[in-house]
Amino acid sequence: MVPPLAVDIDGTLSRPDGSIDSRVMDVLREWDAPVVIATGKALPYPVALCRFVGIETRVIAENGGVAFANDDIFYFGSREVADDVTREFEAAGHELGWGDADLVNRWRETEVAVNRNQPLDALTELAAEHGQEVVDTGYAYHVKAPEMSKGAALRTVAAELDLDPEAFTAVGDSENDVELFGVAGESFAVANADDAARAAANEVVAESYADGFLAAVERISE
Repeated sequence: MVPPLAVDIDGTLSRPDGSIDSRVMDVLREWDAPVVIATGKALPYPVALCRFVGIETRVIAENGGVAFANDDIFYFGSREVADDVTREFEAAGHELGWGDADLVNRWRETEVAVNRNQPLDALTELAAEHGQEVVDTGYAYHVKAPEMSKGAALRTVAAELDLDPEAFTAVGDSENDVELFGVAGESFAVANADDAARAAANEVVAESYADGFLAAVERISE
C-alpha cells in the first residue's frame, strides 16, 4: 500500500524551464492513494493540473491560503493586507513585475506574488510593518499572512478526507514546503531544493526537478 501524497508543482513536477514533465502525469494518475497538489500558484493552476492529469481535484494553493477537497473550498487568509503592502511597494517606485495583464496575481485570493527581480529587502520591510511575511519560493516573492502555510492547509484537507496528515508523504523543493514537511509523516526534497527545504526533509534525493520526484516515488513504493 502506498501512502497519500502531497506534492508541489514548480521545481518538483517540472523541468528546469518550468514546464511539467509529462512522465509525472501517469505516476500521479495511477497513484493508489489520494494525491493533493500543494503549490504557491493561484487556485486555477492546480485545479487545471488535476483535471488534465485525470485525478480527483484535491489542492492546496497560494502557499496554504486556499484549498479544495470533496467539493468544498477552504480559505485561510485574505488578500486585503497583502494588497496594502504591494500598493506601498509600488508607491515607493517598485513594481510587481508581471506586466499589465499580471496573470500571476489575476486569480490570486489570499496573497500577492512579486517578481524576484524586485528588491526583497524593501518588500520584506513593508510586509513586516503590516504583520505580513515574505516567502521566497524560488519563483516569486509571496506576501502573505504568517499563519498561512501548506502544512496548516494539509491538516484541513486530510481531515476532509478522513485521513491523518501524518499518513501523507510530501515531496517539494522550497521554503514554502517546510511546514508541509513538518506536518506530513514522511518528506522528500528534490536535489534542486533550497537550503530550508533540504534541512526540513526526511530525505534529499540525488535527482533534481521531476527526476527527483520520480526517484522519491520509487523510494516510497519500495
